[in-house]
Amino acid sequence: MKKRGLSNIFLSASIPFRERYRKYYDTADFTSIRDAVRALATTVIPGTHLIWGGHPAITPLIRYVMEKMNSNLKEHVTVYQSAFFEKDFPADNFFFEDIVVVPRESTIEMSLESMRKSMILGNRFDAGVFIGGMEGIELEYKMFTDAHPNALILPIASTGAGAKILYDKIAANSPSEIEHRLLTDYAYKALFRDLLGDLIKPFDAEDLNDTDNGNENIRDL
Repeated sequence: MKKRGLSNIFLSASIPFRERYRKYYDTADFTSIRDAVRALATTVIPGTHLIWGGHPAITPLIRYVMEKMNSNLKEHVTVYQSAFFEKDFPADNFFFEDIVVVPRESTIEMSLESMRKSMILGNRFDAGVFIGGMEGIELEYKMFTDAHPNALILPIASTGAGAKILYDKIAANSPSEIEHRLLTDYAYKALFRDLLGDLIKPFDAEDLNDTDNGNENIRDL
């Protein structure tokens, strides 16, 4: 459950596969994708509530950060998953206490759409951060901006792939509304501190030095 007073930050991220659309794979900066995800988690937790759809290449990066931070997790992160993938949930999922499992649909496409609707429409968000990614990141961007028109949008174009495509679309349609550092700045911790700083609440002492993560809590919708 979210700790009251924290801003909600949505993360949409993945690492493109060679076998999928080459327009994502060919422009992806894989090192930057990983660096940006780790920097985002390091910067916004525990001062916000980070929400993302579980991905086998992304969730382990956030787990790594949280292990290093040695902070209380349960009120600062939520992972959404579709029950369609339940047999293949990575072990990293169970490091996090708040896992929302959305019921499966008849197809993988319908299951992912249901999970995205639950995650994006079911929460109030203050910002959305888009890193790397493939077609899913474009679908989530459309759903997110429709549902949260006043949220801060940060497509991290320097990571390439879907995020660069989103950045280019925004820059073409509303050039005055895009932050050009999203394309050129690889100092991700400083970038996120500057752009998300107003949303990050100073953390309390109780948020630190808590090594007891308690029992994992997987919630079904």
